Amino acid sequence: MATHHGEVWVRDAASAASRDFDEFYAAAFTPLSLQLYAYLGDLGEAQALVQEAFCRAYARWDRISRYDEPVAWVRRVAWNLATSTFRRRRTALNFLRRQREEHAAGPDPDRVALTRALAVIPAQQRRGVVLHYMAQLPVAEIAAQEGVAEGTVKSWLSRGRAALAAQLKKEN
Repeated sequence: MATHHGEVWVRDAASAASRDFDEFYAAAFTPLSLQLYAYLGDLGEAQALVQEAFCRAYARWDRISRYDEPVAWVRRVAWNLATSTFRRRRTALNFLRRQREEHAAGPDPDRVALTRALAVIPAQQRRGVVLHYMAQLPVAEIAAQEGVAEGTVKSWLSRGRAALAAQLKKEN
């Protein structure tokens, strides 16, 4: 019987701790979000960072709830997360500034015709042709990759070339 009462007490204590956290969250979320919003200039991001800080607090609530000001802990975590966000953004912007913009020319008409012709030949033949002629893989390597005999790859290539020739002839 004492065990039963002990279980009830543990369950009640856990329930009380959960209620305490819920009340803490309800009271502190909006003010902390608004503070971080003023710092970041983005309400959604501020709320997400404060939410993350509260998640971290919840995981340690048994310890943090005994602090004189648990909200100070959550505020510090949220501000640290915001600072990390700024650093990541600054690093990404610095990286982007160092990149040279390169303009690639569009595909020439022959490439467009080849791509269109490849799209209509059987998949195995297309795979063989692309791997051999574009990726420049030897027949043995294609066979190993596809799990087939080298003769099968040679057959795909022969049939693929014939199918491509027929497709390209239709376009002209």
